[in-house]
Amino acid sequence: MDTVLPRHKSRGEANLPGRLPAGHMRAAGRARGTLLVVLLALPLLLYLAGPIVGLMARTTPSVWQSYVCCWQAASALRLSLVTASIALIVVIIIGTPVAYWLAHHDFRGKGAIDTLIDLPLVLPPAAAGFALLLLFGKQGLGAWLQAHDLRISLTPLAVVMAQVFVASPFYVKQARAGFEAVPRDLRLASATLGAGPARTFLRVTAPLASPALLAGAVMTWARALGEFGATLVFAGAFPGRTETMPIAIYTTSTTNLPAAIALACTLVIVSFAVLVVTREIAGRRLRISLAP
Repeated sequence: MDTVLPRHKSRGEANLPGRLPAGHMRAAGRARGTLLVVLLALPLLLYLAGPIVGLMARTTPSVWQSYVCCWQAASALRLSLVTASIALIVVIIIGTPVAYWLAHHDFRGKGAIDTLIDLPLVLPPAAAGFALLLLFGKQGLGAWLQAHDLRISLTPLAVVMAQVFVASPFYVKQARAGFEAVPRDLRLASATLGAGPARTFLRVTAPLASPALLAGAVMTWARALGEFGATLVFAGAFPGRTETMPIAIYTTSTTNLPAAIALACTLVIVSFAVLVVTREIAGRRLRISLAP
């Protein structure tokens, strides 16, 4: 009969008092790291959620219904939704070629164009509104336009133009990132197979970049929906004509605080619902595009 001799443990394998197995130590380290990240992120999360929760807690369904269902609130919400949607369509039409151009072409002055596109992100909205008013108002092209029976300032068209001005960078930057992420080999393969630039864009580039395009479209729409400063200066605050939801909240807050709170809650709910639904759609498209 063979005799099995006991194997002597090495120094590293010796059981030390209070020492955990290596796997348990790694798990404990990951848990401590996760806890540290959560504690560091908690202040920002509380800071972002606190005002929203406080706003929603200041109104009741009966108060909300009594103010939101009035004609002024309904008109402001309808105008905001319509103008934000039109602004999004305009941004997609004029912003997609710019994003594609910046993503796939290098040229002198590209940095200046990048800076120009990013400028509305840091420009105060009131300054943007004054700039638009000076250009398209009576002191600029507006005089020539009025001579031809056309008027832009203080009209719903001015609302759309202000929204396009402040929201377009969100789409262009996301679309550019999406186009840059499309492998160049796939576009070259499409061209090798005889597809022209337009067909390659529609069948290869755009579908692969669709998650980024959708994300940029959502951010653009949300930014247009919440635009206030440039719209107020360039389009005014005429109820039923140029008074969007953010402007209605501002004007109502000076005379009827509960109504302003109800309107603000409505805008928060609409924006949150759109973001959630669109993120879900974008996630599904991304999973489909990554599927083998």
